Amino acid sequence: MAQRRTRERQPIIIPVVFVHGTRTSSAIWDPQVDALRAAGHTVHALDLPGHGARTGERFTFDGALRAIDDAVAAQPVPPLLVGLSLGGYTSLAYAARHHDRLAGVMLSGCSTEIAGKPLNLYRRASSKVAAMFRPNGTWHVVADMLAALHGYSALADLRRLLVPVWIVNGSRDPLRLDEWRMLAARPNARLHVVRRAGHDVNSHAPEEFLDVLRGALAHLHPAVVPVLA
Repeated sequence: MAQRRTRERQPIIIPVVFVHGTRTSSAIWDPQVDALRAAGHTVHALDLPGHGARTGERFTFDGALRAIDDAVAAQPVPPLLVGLSLGGYTSLAYAARHHDRLAGVMLSGCSTEIAGKPLNLYRRASSKVAAMFRPNGTWHVVADMLAALHGYSALADLRRLLVPVWIVNGSRDPLRLDEWRMLAARPNARLHVVRRAGHDVNSHAPEEFLDVLRGALAHLHPAVVPVLA
């Protein structure tokens, strides 16, 4: 039997899949998408159900996971999954269930457990607002999102992860209340707090966010891989 020969080794460029937050769309990632594509990365920013090109759909947790899985499956190699807010929680949930399909995960604006009386009050209030504004408004997405994530534990999924984790929060983000608990659940996670940035850290500090993203990709990027003839 003829032996397979190893040709010149070629570099792998890690793809990136972006997942946006509530009542926004894939467009929030435009600065990061443009910069990474210019550097040669394959990049996909998806729209979750109920958002962007999928505004006519209702948001569900399973629908969000399917949207992420479709985007991940379309990549040439396991990507870095980057999620903000709702996109962060759903990305974390996906990574905990499908770690073998990812190179790593970057989470922003989702360092708070979604539980307790404040969540229930917010969900009831958003449902009433949604009823007032239908069919022209998008507030029903908030009610759908809160109902879908009711009982979800980010900490439990963090403990299950088997891929590298980066946590990137704005210093003024109210959803970083449980940051220390997140790090306790995942001690080897890398935390970056961007000064003077709020919840939408990638929009408030796009260059700093991009620097952290580039650092994560450099960490994941293997120098070369063999290509067999």
